[in-house]
Amino acid sequence: MGTAAAVPTPPAPGLGVSPAEVAAAGPQDLAAIAAGGARPVSGKAPSAGPKFSKSGTVWRVIAPEVVLRNTVTDADGDTSNLTFQVYTTNADGTPKAQVDLDGSGSYGVLVSPFVASGGTAKVTVPYGILKPGVLYKFRTSAFDGSLYETTWSAWADFRIEPYVTFPAAQTSSTIDTTTQTNREFTRTDPGPALPTLDANGAVKQKATQERTCGKPDAEGRKICIELSPPTAASKARAEKRTEALREAEEAKARKAGKSSAEVTAAAADAPLADLVPWCSDEPVGKDYMNRTDACMKSIGSGTLVFVDTQDATIGSATFDFEQRIKTYPNKSAGGSDFAEFDQQIRIMPVLISPALEGVTLRWNTQSRCLACVTSVIRWADDFDNAAGNNAYWDANNWNAYTDGRWGTRATTWNGSGKERIDLGWSVTASVDASSTAIATADFGTSGIAQAQELAPRCDDILGGAAPGCVLPFFKPIYTVDTNKYPAAGGYYWYMQQVMPDHAGSKRWDSLMHYLGPDTPVKTSTGGTWTSDNSRNVVCGTSSAWSVHPSDASVGSVDCDEYAMASTHESGGYPGTAASPNYNLVTSGTKCAQLFTDKMGDGTANFGLLADTRTATNGPSGTERCGRAAISSTQNQQAFSGFPAPAWRMLDGDGFFVTLPGFEHCTSTATTCAWSKIS
Repeated sequence: MGTAAAVPTPPAPGLGVSPAEVAAAGPQDLAAIAAGGARPVSGKAPSAGPKFSKSGTVWRVIAPEVVLRNTVTDADGDTSNLTFQVYTTNADGTPKAQVDLDGSGSYGVLVSPFVASGGTAKVTVPYGILKPGVLYKFRTSAFDGSLYETTWSAWADFRIEPYVTFPAAQTSSTIDTTTQTNREFTRTDPGPALPTLDANGAVKQKATQERTCGKPDAEGRKICIELSPPTAASKARAEKRTEALREAEEAKARKAGKSSAEVTAAAADAPLADLVPWCSDEPVGKDYMNRTDACMKSIGSGTLVFVDTQDATIGSATFDFEQRIKTYPNKSAGGSDFAEFDQQIRIMPVLISPALEGVTLRWNTQSRCLACVTSVIRWADDFDNAAGNNAYWDANNWNAYTDGRWGTRATTWNGSGKERIDLGWSVTASVDASSTAIATADFGTSGIAQAQELAPRCDDILGGAAPGCVLPFFKPIYTVDTNKYPAAGGYYWYMQQVMPDHAGSKRWDSLMHYLGPDTPVKTSTGGTWTSDNSRNVVCGTSSAWSVHPSDASVGSVDCDEYAMASTHESGGYPGTAASPNYNLVTSGTKCAQLFTDKMGDGTANFGLLADTRTATNGPSGTERCGRAAISSTQNQQAFSGFPAPAWRMLDGDGFFVTLPGFEHCTSTATTCAWSKIS
């Protein structure tokens, strides 16, 4: 093949040399050539693709079947072809060794078909000759059937650059695929006495009711209640309460002779009565939730005012409020064979005037449920000791930091199918100084119909699982273990970026929706539509999918589709009239076509490349689905751990898919390199 220094120039016309012999011909004595027509000329800007886009001065090619092209012009208007010659490069980018493009071992060039003058001539390098990750140079020489170009075109640099690169699958990993973080949310119906906020915490609608007053008692006195959002003072009180309760638990543990570790654990458990233990660590003023728990710390404070017939204040009391909801998604979580969710209110005294003598607060819960049974409310103090039938404080005997009251009500659901249960709450206040005066404060509901963010859903649909309840407003995140399944993770990441709906991407806030066993969609024979039906459209026997060649080190591969067949976003899911699937395709041939292959840059890495057998220019970026030749193991296992029963995922439930080894990447215009997550 020789080195760059030995590369010959093309022969002069009229010598009977074939185009394939251009690379072997020596310098010609142009003066000896008989006069003839005009010579064809290569263009000055040879290019490589697909997609024929540059990264700096290098053409970035997305497939190993590289397309080389250049324009060719003949002044006589003759048709012409181009001979293409490719070289590897030295470290400084200069030509190094010629690549045998045609496998002949003699000339090693490819010759294009003839094209009209001014047209573009091109050739496609067969798979296996050029390696991903290697910098190459190429140039052309023209021939019009009788005359040859006497010089080579300018060099053009190109490299086969995958969308993503990754190593072989790791054998172990510390990634927890199902772990969730508690997320902040905004209540859509906090009641008339509190403002409605938008997602950013700004006031969207002011409170419509400043004060609620009850009927006068026999002496004309009445109780009024005012609610107010959390303030800096109420937040400071919350921090002091947490500190005081933990100090109290530490003191009890030390007095009992516990070890230092046990003392620390006892403090961490305070307050003992909390239905949602993690809630006490969250700041006051915001609301938080996960798939099973809700922590409402934005209710703020309530002040009840006892007034006479002239509206003069006789006495007042102020309390801070919080609420909790806990659902039990299965038998092991709830401890019973019934679906269950619990509600809790936390009431903490701030001020109680002696003139009131004592204050009683009753918690009222309402629900719209067809198959629910509710328990009586259990009241406890901060240390989980029984505290009577309602929340009560003697006006002369209370502590602002360790005298809270916790009311807990359990609800069991014994229905069939599934039911979304709307809730409502209020508090009724009375004082010992009056036998009949009361007032009620409205604490809002589980949310407007469009959101229902605090409405539990209970079901008995999931096969093999006891009935259970969750908070479906919370959209869980499934984290693909990109240490163990980097090929699948890289492919999913690419599809999230290029699909018009960015299905599953947290970055784009675009949910996937689970295809549940309760889907209303039916097959042509009347059966329930399943993921197998969706998969058959994209990757099945009738989908015209065949394996793209790859290096033996890739191993066995499967057709892997994105979005997954178990989602409404799958290209094979037909959707419904009420909820159409805009990603639906008639065949997997309409999807982005991709495959994995070994890099040739001296590393042990692999890459995700375009399969150009169906779409010659590779994915356009407008495809609504993808299918890729991925390691069989990775294809079958990367999403197999999706915990649908544990999360009680039913049809249409939304979720995100995150890909931690690739989330640092921001664009498909350059190669994204996998990053190990430790």
